[in-house]
Parts: sequence; C-alpha cells; structure tokens
Amino acid sequence: MLNLDPRTIIVLAGVMGALMAVVLFFLRRNYPPSIKGLAEWTAAPIIIFVSTLLIGARGVIPDFLSVVAANLILLAGQVLFYFGSQRFLGVSPSFRFWGALIVVAAPVLVWYTHVEPSYAMRLLLIALLLILLSTSHAWLLLRKGIRSFATYLTAAALLLQTVVQALRFISAIGMPADNALFILSPAQTFYVATYTFSMLMVTIGAVLMATEKLRAELEHLATHDSLTGALNRRALMEACATELARCRRNQQVMSLLLIDLDHFKAINDNHGHLTGDRVLVDFVARIIPLLRQPDRVGRFGGEEFVVLLPETSLDQARVVAERIRAAVESGAAALPACTASIGVTVSLSDDANLDGILARADAALYQAKERGRNRVEVIALPAP
Repeated sequence: MLNLDPRTIIVLAGVMGALMAVVLFFLRRNYPPSIKGLAEWTAAPIIIFVSTLLIGARGVIPDFLSVVAANLILLAGQVLFYFGSQRFLGVSPSFRFWGALIVVAAPVLVWYTHVEPSYAMRLLLIALLLILLSTSHAWLLLRKGIRSFATYLTAAALLLQTVVQALRFISAIGMPADNALFILSPAQTFYVATYTFSMLMVTIGAVLMATEKLRAELEHLATHDSLTGALNRRALMEACATELARCRRNQQVMSLLLIDLDHFKAINDNHGHLTGDRVLVDFVARIIPLLRQPDRVGRFGGEEFVVLLPETSLDQARVVAERIRAAVESGAAALPACTASIGVTVSLSDDANLDGILARADAALYQAKERGRNRVEVIALPAP
C-alpha cells in the first residue's frame, strides 16, 4: 500500500488545484463577462499551488521562503478565493480587512520563524486566520448564494476546513515549540489530507457554481427580452396559455392588459433609437413595482406590451391599468414625455385558447387610441 507523508499530500493537492485552475481558466474564457469572480477563482488555486511547492521544499530552501512566504501566499490564495465568491455573488470584496490581517500576520510569522522559532505559535496563528476566513466564506455562500447542490457542496467543504483548523488550533495549544509540519503521525496526516481534500472540493464547487449560473443566464435569455428584461413573446404566450388552462380547470378568471406606448415612432424619429430604447426600459421598470408577484409582463412586439393578471376580475384589472397609465404619464425628467393606451379584457368560460382574449384586448386598445390615447378601455365580451 502506498504510504503518503504530509509533504507528498500537500504537493499532490497543489497539483490537483492547479489542474482545476486550468479548468476555471477555460471556463472564464468562454463564459459571458456578466459572470463575475472567475478571474479570482482561477488565480487562487495557482497561488495556493505556489504555496504548496514552497511548503514541500521546506528544509531544502530557506525558511523565509518555505515558512513565512509560503504561509502568507497560502493566506493570499484563500483570501483571493473568497474575493472571487464575493464578486460572483455581487458583494464588494473586503480588501482592506483581509489585506490588513495578512500584513499583521507577516511580522508574527517572521518572529516565530527566525527570532523565536516555534511551530506551535505559527500553527496557532495560521489556523486562527483560516478558521476566520473559511467560516466567513461559507457564511457568504449560505447567505447570498442560490440554494443548489454546488453552493451546499462548496459551503460544506469550507465548513470542513473550519473544523479541521479548529482541531489543529486545539492540538497546537501546549505543543512543543520544536514540533514540525512533516513529523509523520496519524493525526498530522489526517489534518493535512482532510484540509487539502476540502480545498479541492472548494475548487470543484466553484466550477459547478459557475456552470449553474451560466445555465440560469441562458434560460433567462431564452425567455426574456434582452432590452427590457420583460418576458419575450414566446415565453409570454406560454405563461398565458398555462394560466388559461388553470382558469378553465379551477373555474377562475384571468385578465389581460394590452399596452401600447403612444406616438413611440415620433420619439425614435425626434430623439433617436437609443433614447427610444431607454423609454422602453423605463416603462418596464415603472410598471413592475405596480404588479403582484404572480403577475407577468411581456414584450408583445415593438412598443406593445402585455400584462397577465392571474385570478383578477375585470374591475380589478381596470384599476391596475389606470395605475400603469398614470405611472407612464408621470414619466422621467431625463426622458421624452410618453403616454400609454391600454386595452383591458378578462377570460371567459368558453375561451378555448388565447386568440379570443387577445382579440378582445386588441379591440379595447384600438378604442383607447380612437378616443384620444392615454386612456384605458375595457371590452369584456366578444364582438357580436
């Protein structure tokens, strides 16, 4: 059976981490820039790999490199991994705090390496910092990350690091000053092997989290309008069809609002298409706060939008439509004035598909435009 000492385990773990960094590097090259943190996640295992090489060379190269520099580089790599997770989750990295801890740790390591050599004191310091770092990292993921296998795997690996370092911290209390990292013992081998395994799992977890986020972004792009963030026409029609089927099963009603921004072509002609795009984005941003969580807004085409209101009567839908019309009319000071015409209808028990509902909403919208625009019109029944 192969007998691996702590030095061999550390170096092998560094090599595996470096290989995972290569995977992250190619992910970063092919993933959209909207997925943040991949650069830090790529660099961190490389930095930790450098640290493992220095630690593995302890006794061959000067202690300043194999002890002081190696531990500081290890801390820097772990902190960089944490920064990557912060950026990945949209949190501003805490550079000053962790940078200050590393700066403070440097003279302490120098002292207990060259002035008053003590492996136990160095272990107490590094274990304490790693406990603080891995706990903060795990808490960040559990608090800000999506609930998924990848998030839980990464957080569990970090919490495992916390437990291992806590055990090492306890074991370092009362440890002889002349003890050493590479003294072969079952406990030492367990600590090193468990820690290096957990670091590998953290790297794998980062790859899985990045893949999950890419899949979520692709799904969002497939169902949402790229300009406004509203549902695209296909996803909107699917949502309406699903809700209509539910209404028929449960003998409920749903309402539809068909909204058209008045004289939008004039805005494009007089102010340019970029300004027109900003008006569309502002329109969606204004109406979303007026809707309930189950409601859906989608871009039907051009400057036309549809709002789906599940379990909403015609009178309730009229109230929502008036709120939307007023919100659009109030406008934004930095954008051209804009108003909206809105057609409102409700589903009927004999509506077999969406065609009839959309036809009534369109007829109501046509009435709103014919009667002066910037108004709400309602049609409840199909034309005779």
